[in-house]
Amino acid sequence: MRVGVLEPGGVNTELGSHNRPDVRDQLIDPFYDQTEVLAPEDIADGVVYMVTRPRHTAVGELWIMPTDQV
Repeated sequence: MRVGVLEPGGVNTELGSHNRPDVRDQLIDPFYDQTEVLAPEDIADGVVYMVTRPRHTAVGELWIMPTDQV
């Protein structure tokens, strides 16, 4: 059995809108203004990479981050 964890950085999804307005104003919106976030397709590419390795290979952990995320 193979198990892997994919850990994405900032991704362009609706999840930020699920926070309280003060959190969005102070944390979420400034982050999106300063960072060229990933597209959902970038994360999907990572999943495809992990699951298409040869059977004798396991990618245990994969971080996918925007290059300018701090």
